[in-house]
Amino acid sequence: EVQLVESGGGLVQPGGSLRLSCAASGFTFSNSAMKWGRQAPGKGLEWVSSISSGGYTSYANSVKGRFTISRDNAKNTLYLQMNSLKPEDTAIYYCAKTSSSKPQGQGTQVTVSS
Repeated sequence: EVQLVESGGGLVQPGGSLRLSCAASGFTFSNSAMKWGRQAPGKGLEWVSSISSGGYTSYANSVKGRFTISRDNAKNTLYLQMNSLKPEDTAIYYCAKTSSSKPQGQGTQVTVSS
């Protein structure tokens, strides 16, 4: 059974940084392409970044240049480094296998506010 547990969210001021983590189990993480998405209040789900099993990355225009996705296959963990955060980045952040169209964890809340 696929299990994904996101952590690292919190309250941060505009311009600040956070690093999200996603602990994976129940599947072969190193062979799996992964992605991060977010859902802001009253809005639909937006997938913001993905990383292939080989480390190839892609980003939505809304986060390009500010967010960095990475993975540690030895730890079965996916990361999202978020810098220069803006109030519009406020959302619940989820990780998932790229093969999934829906979030697969409980998510972690990120709030950007002064």
